[in-house]
Amino acid sequence: MSSVYVETSVLSYLAADPSRDLIVAGHQQITHEWWDSVKDRFEPFISESVWSEIHRGDSDIVSRRVNLVRVLPILAYNEDIQTLTREYETRLGLTGRARADLPHFAYAVSYKMDYLVTWNCKHIANGQVIRKLLEVNSELSRATPVIVTPEELLDIPGDDVP
Repeated sequence: MSSVYVETSVLSYLAADPSRDLIVAGHQQITHEWWDSVKDRFEPFISESVWSEIHRGDSDIVSRRVNLVRVLPILAYNEDIQTLTREYETRLGLTGRARADLPHFAYAVSYKMDYLVTWNCKHIANGQVIRKLLEVNSELSRATPVIVTPEELLDIPGDDVP
C-alpha cells in the first residue's frame, strides 16, 4: 500500500463547516470522498508539524481535526527533518509565511512517503516549487514524493473499465 503524508490543509477542509464558496465547497466534497476511502487504498501519516498546526484556531474545529487523526501514525521530528528544512529554506526561495510549509516537504522526503497530499496550491502543490524541490532533492540524492491534491488521488485509473 502506498504511503501518504496528509498535510494540514486537507484536515482543515475535512473539519470545516460547509462553505458557501462553490470552489471551496467542491474541494470539501472531494476531500470527504477521498478521506472515506483513504485507509482502504493508502497508508496515511501526519507529522508532529501537522499535529501542532491542527491545534490552532477555534476549539470546535480543533476538536474535529484531532478526532480525524486520532488513529494515524505521527512522524517524529528528528535531525534529518531539521537538516532538510534548513536546506529547503535556503534553496527553494520560499519566504514569509510560506517558510512554515517547509517542514512538510522535509517530513515527506525524510520518511520516504509516496505521496504528499495537500490543498495548499500556493506554496506546496505549486508547479514552480515542485520543480525546485525535485532539483534540490536530486542533488541531495533524495526521492521526492508525488505532490497532489485529494482530487488527484480520488480515482484509481482504470477503475471504470469493465
